[in-house]
Amino acid sequence: MLSVKENFLRAIRGEVPEYVPRYSIFWGARCSILNGERVNGVGKDIYGVEWIDEGSAIKASIPRNDIFLLDDIRRWRDVIKFPDFSHVDWEAMSKKDLKDRDPDLPKGGGMGGSFFQALVSFMGFTEGLIACHEEPEEVKALMNYLCDNYLSLADKFLQYYQPDYISGGDDIAHERAPFVSLETFHDIFEPVWRRHLKFFKDRGYYAIHHNCGKFETFLDDVVDMGYNAWDPAQPVNDLKAIKKKYGNKLLICGGFESRPYLPHIDISEEEIRASVRQVMDDLAPGGGYAFITVGGVNTDPIAQQRNDWVVDEYEKRKFDYYK
Repeated sequence: MLSVKENFLRAIRGEVPEYVPRYSIFWGARCSILNGERVNGVGKDIYGVEWIDEGSAIKASIPRNDIFLLDDIRRWRDVIKFPDFSHVDWEAMSKKDLKDRDPDLPKGGGMGGSFFQALVSFMGFTEGLIACHEEPEEVKALMNYLCDNYLSLADKFLQYYQPDYISGGDDIAHERAPFVSLETFHDIFEPVWRRHLKFFKDRGYYAIHHNCGKFETFLDDVVDMGYNAWDPAQPVNDLKAIKKKYGNKLLICGGFESRPYLPHIDISEEEIRASVRQVMDDLAPGGGYAFITVGGVNTDPIAQQRNDWVVDEYEKRKFDYYK
């Protein structure tokens, strides 16, 4: 039987896997220097943005929404400073960052790429979106400044971390709609996403894009620029139509709604297991689909139990689709 790693890599290449692949957004290999002062996601990042624990059962962090670095996009050159990483011992850092990795799991990784998220972490959603409308050229200049600096480190990252695929993403959509129009996306964000990804595609890497929410509006562009997979592919998108349109050209990672599994929701074990079976039946046949678990580190025992049921049901069914 193929390992989890080899089976997933077969799927991201557009091939039919041996069994329904498993995928996790936590397989990424991240340079610890990009954490800034953050520990487990909490603290100040490399720009000085303060991140806090969001307080959910699934461990995660978000930028503080009452203190922002930047109140005028025209002042970004005075405020946003990319650190000098010329002193970094990449060999020592990569050995430390990778020492506990399971070699049987795929190793994703990337260098920057969350341009919309960076903007709203600097300014907040309201001011960030207003800046896109009132000063798009300044927003583009900031995005390209970030891109230039991340790509200046990318060769070192590839040399020392040696990822199996490139992972990136930008969370530019809410569960009901994107945060920006398609016109704004094409003007501001699509070009910098494309330029950033091109660096890695030119070096032969497959790539997976992370974007939560109702993201289907942008999928034509994402596929065209060279992404091979998308997570978490939430069901607010028409996933069956998306699979029919792109086939195995776009690996759909995820496909089900995780919030009903959280501890405050009244749901039975059988309802949870039935939802897993339904998603796999809808999306797994023919390939082009990878299963993704509910979340990361569940700090609530009820959430952990429900996640265990999800994983167990996947394990029971993963060999049912490819003969």
